[in-house]
Amino acid sequence: METKQYSDLDTHRIQELKHSPIQTAIAGSQILLVAFGALVLVPLITGLNPNVALFTAGVGTLLFQIITKRTVPIFLASSFAFIAPIIYGTQTWGLPATLGGLMAAGIFYIVLSFFVRSFGTGFIDKYFPPIVVGPVIMVIGLGLAPVAVNMAMGKTGDGAAVLVEYSTALSISMTSLFVTLLVAILGKGFFKLLPILSGIVAGFVLSLVLGVVDFTKVAEASWFAIPAFTAPEFNWQAILFMLPVALAPAIEHIGDVLAISSVTGKDYIKKPGLHKTLLGDGVATSAAAMFGGPPNTTYSEVTGAVVLTKNFNPVVMTWAAVFAIALAFVEKFGVFLQSIPTPVMGGILVLLFGSIAVVGLNSLVKSGEDLTTPRNLVIISVVLTFGIGGMVIGNGEMSIKGVSLCAISAILLNIILPHEKEETNK
Repeated sequence: METKQYSDLDTHRIQELKHSPIQTAIAGSQILLVAFGALVLVPLITGLNPNVALFTAGVGTLLFQIITKRTVPIFLASSFAFIAPIIYGTQTWGLPATLGGLMAAGIFYIVLSFFVRSFGTGFIDKYFPPIVVGPVIMVIGLGLAPVAVNMAMGKTGDGAAVLVEYSTALSISMTSLFVTLLVAILGKGFFKLLPILSGIVAGFVLSLVLGVVDFTKVAEASWFAIPAFTAPEFNWQAILFMLPVALAPAIEHIGDVLAISSVTGKDYIKKPGLHKTLLGDGVATSAAAMFGGPPNTTYSEVTGAVVLTKNFNPVVMTWAAVFAIALAFVEKFGVFLQSIPTPVMGGILVLLFGSIAVVGLNSLVKSGEDLTTPRNLVIISVVLTFGIGGMVIGNGEMSIKGVSLCAISAILLNIILPHEKEETNK
């Protein structure tokens, strides 16, 4: 009698089929727990409503699954790349106009998906290579450094007001940072996937001991309520400002899809296709902006959870999305999250924003290009100096700056500057 041999991957898939709905639901709650710290971090930093962020993360994931026919085990939630633009946008044009810009960024994803479907990924490699995307990602992280430091010292993100006394704030923020570092480096198994959540819990507990937390608003809040949705408004300045920001997470999305493909042993670039996953991201991001939530993106933490649990069933992500939507209607929970003191977040952001810069640097290093050639040196130098130095081109309403200016500059320089002779001869 012939015996069929199964690989470890096949064995895990066979085991998946035996999971009961209850086991699958529990696995979904674990996925939400893994993504939770980063999911709520963005709204808490930018001033968006955490309940709305939970709702839009759940809805965004479900929309992504519908578009990709529930073939990819991915959970979508708050994107770090948009933190600085959201903060700037709300201060400059207000929240509704900023949401209009974010909705346009989602539409940019959708347009990009049609380009990928029609022309393949070659044009991405040509117009958005690592030498363009890497420095822009670095600017996103390094540009946020003052916000992290101000919050860690007990101030508002712009440093305009003191929220917590300096020495108390520093002890809280450094505790959050230290615990996050310890869990990220020394954590084992499932616990290793929760560095941000662990840092938040540690900092919050110390804040309670030091008497920094105020539960007044938590006590006054209702248990259940419809999330405080905000409708977008369309301001052409906010839209033009936000569109280039979408470049970095769009390119990063490709890496995320490749990562989950390698984990599951399936080629999601071919089926359902990169154009479908990009379309799913775009629709989810625009839908989030329609309700007042942050843009959606794929989470590396969730990929790590899939690696650890060996559970490749996309239905798990459906359950995670359902739990996120249900939690969004618990008003007390959202108000409780907003009671977390600023230094707790500041300590974690010191690591997080630095990590974003490292992701950009890593993309440059992995490209294998010589960064000291005149062409590459010019592109990287101009982008970093413009971004970190605060360059502004134009006056008043017609000005462009920040990540938008950096992205446009990088793209134009990459198109205009001639390649080195050695490169063109290859």
